[in-house]
Amino acid sequence: MAKKKRKRRYSRSAGRDVEGEMKRYKRGTARSGRGGKAGKVKSRKQAIAIGLSKARKKGKKVPRKKR
Repeated sequence: MAKKKRKRRYSRSAGRDVEGEMKRYKRGTARSGRGGKAGKVKSRKQAIAIGLSKARKKGKKVPRKKR
């Protein structure tokens, strides 16, 4: 029997947005807050969250934030 194909939770382009944010984090240029005025991103988790929220704002396929 063939394996059932799973539906994507995140679009490929959303993954690229997160990847770009991680590169900025590693370079030390990633900043948080509106307009990057709040300060440097200090953790990987924070960088991933920023990348996902940017993808959400662009209207890409990303699950809703858990509350």
